[in-house]
Amino acid sequence: MSSFRKRALDEFSSHRAERFYVEKQPVSQYFGQNVFDIEKMRRYLSSEAFEAVQLAVIDGVKIDRSIANQIASGMKAWALERGATHYTHWFHPLTDATAEKHEAFVDPSKNGGVFENFRGEALVQQEPDASSFPNGGLRNTFEARGYSAWDPSSPAFIIDDTLCIPSVFVAYTGESLDMKTPHLKSLQQLDKAATELAKMFDSKAARVNVMLGIEQEYFLVDEALYRARPDLMLCNRTLIGHTAAKDQQLEDHYFGAIPSRVMCFMKDFETEAFKLGVVLKTRHNEVAPNQFEFAPYHAEANLSVDHNLMMMILMRKIAKRHKLKVIFHEKPFAGINGSGKHCNWSMVTNTGVNLLSPGKTPRNNIQFLSFFVSVIRAVYEHHHLLMSSVASLNNSYRLGGSEAPPAIMSVFCGTTLTEVLDSIENMAITDDSEENRAIKLDIVNKIPEILPDNTDRNRTSPFAFTGNRFEFRAVGSSVNVASSMFILNAAVAQQIMRFKTLADKEMSEGLSKDEAILKVIRLFIIESKNIRFEGNGYSEEWHREAARRGLKGITDIPGAFAAFLDKKTLTLMEETHVLSEREVEARYEVLNEIFVKKLQIEARVIGDLTINHIIPTAIKFQNSLIENVLGLKELFGEDEYKSMSEKQLLSIKKISGYIQMLRDDVYGIINARKEANKIASHPERAVNYSDNVLPYIEKLRITTDKLEMLVDDELWPLPKYRELLFWR
Repeated sequence: MSSFRKRALDEFSSHRAERFYVEKQPVSQYFGQNVFDIEKMRRYLSSEAFEAVQLAVIDGVKIDRSIANQIASGMKAWALERGATHYTHWFHPLTDATAEKHEAFVDPSKNGGVFENFRGEALVQQEPDASSFPNGGLRNTFEARGYSAWDPSSPAFIIDDTLCIPSVFVAYTGESLDMKTPHLKSLQQLDKAATELAKMFDSKAARVNVMLGIEQEYFLVDEALYRARPDLMLCNRTLIGHTAAKDQQLEDHYFGAIPSRVMCFMKDFETEAFKLGVVLKTRHNEVAPNQFEFAPYHAEANLSVDHNLMMMILMRKIAKRHKLKVIFHEKPFAGINGSGKHCNWSMVTNTGVNLLSPGKTPRNNIQFLSFFVSVIRAVYEHHHLLMSSVASLNNSYRLGGSEAPPAIMSVFCGTTLTEVLDSIENMAITDDSEENRAIKLDIVNKIPEILPDNTDRNRTSPFAFTGNRFEFRAVGSSVNVASSMFILNAAVAQQIMRFKTLADKEMSEGLSKDEAILKVIRLFIIESKNIRFEGNGYSEEWHREAARRGLKGITDIPGAFAAFLDKKTLTLMEETHVLSEREVEARYEVLNEIFVKKLQIEARVIGDLTINHIIPTAIKFQNSLIENVLGLKELFGEDEYKSMSEKQLLSIKKISGYIQMLRDDVYGIINARKEANKIASHPERAVNYSDNVLPYIEKLRITTDKLEMLVDDELWPLPKYRELLFWR
């Protein structure tokens, strides 16, 4: 066995299951101790400061700078008591990661010592520069100013003795350079639109919050084995590796007993999550070997996104203590399930009404149906943009197989709701004339009772209704879900505004409120019918049917990014004030830039693996076969020699052929990269990389995997799938 792989396996064998964070008290006793939540604010802030924060969170009222000093003082006092030494504005750049620049609380005093200081201006705004983050042309390379500004709607928290202040990140011009800013704007627009429509049913409705529950899938790999795989270390996925004889086909890992070492990691992770005020509700084994999932209780959408990113940071830190590596890549291992973030999305009023909960009365049903069809209409109108928002190099390896949804958007409603929608579409009207198409009011009382769980779930649907919420299942496991949620929020806001406008118009022309609402519901049902699909999203029939319906699927990633520049997209962002045209164009540039850079890295890594690891190993094994053949020739007669050496000679020829193929393809991928890198435009370069570089990666993988099955196991230099996936 190669020393590289043997050392990893020896080190792996020494790892033991052990808990590091042991809490002997109930969760309720330490829950939220590391988050500056409402309870802490009441204790550490003056009544004036507390009220200012509450008004900012609930009504969006700007906090006065003088009040900010009071808030900063209270926040500092709490943080110092918790052992914090630094603070940072914690923001979400356009990289799917988070960013932080730490500042010490201490300032020098006149007598040569130091004192703890944290003023309101440091809380409200910082200038972290952060000029190296991708910006799509919104910032000039010679201009460094970038500002982070406190988001009071997401509580500050402490990780590693650092007070983290959730923040937006904008350019000197005010244009957004992050994921949070457009997400907050989209939530504000949806709140405004949905509240106006909700008031038609409930005069007490004054606010609508988007609620989001993010189910997070991930893999765990032993740290020693991980370090012995350069592709996992640099790309977070295995670029080569033959599938193991056993993987997930027996489905014995799914919902099975959680391995002891993993359980120790989970318990420590959950303990720290609870301290940060995150209500982790579910943990279980997923389908693939060493794949797992956690799911928190649903929360307000902005807070939910922040919580998810906090958990990703926390998991990496905790896993390191357990000699494990958390992998969030969408497809780290070929041939088995990939990982996603299932986003459970709903809307709830300030009165506690879930607008996507069907209810048991006709009156509730008509309110539910108004919002339900508005969401479906939004998904239909922007189906290609929504799928493009989840498109990435990572997710392209996952979508369309092994329980991941297909790359074609569809909405699953279930049998009962489909029948309801069809009955409304086909209901009689009082007058056949085009001028007076008024719907019979008695249809309100004919709408059947809709129960939360009156239909099965469709695992192949990218966007499925699941009782009282929609589940967007196509989002990748490694991303900041705000990158898709702000588009969904904006699209739904646009259609709710349209729904309200059309209903008002019908009422102004003489229809009653119920008649007007039902008429618009019927219109939206008819307009969006093509997006609804109840069958198998993997089937070839559905792909043909989707094309017939005019639904655009994702066939190549750079092509999908072009949806951001579509006129319909620009209109959506302009109408909802979520992004300016320049900001949309910048995001299009960034998406292409990141696609190219990730593919560049993969191409370089697989070239290195091939030249420096695989080919030398193949030659070494081939030489041993040649020595064996020569030895047979010396020991045996001609007839016996031919009989005994036939298979070895065939293997030698095969290995020679594979080695030559690898050399040719490495040469090919290097030249393809050189040619692509001459292209200045990021979008054009991305297309070239997709067309001319990406195919070589798959070719190299196929050849190396064939060699893995030929070469002596003792010689193979990298941990194999059976070792990576079955280390526990």
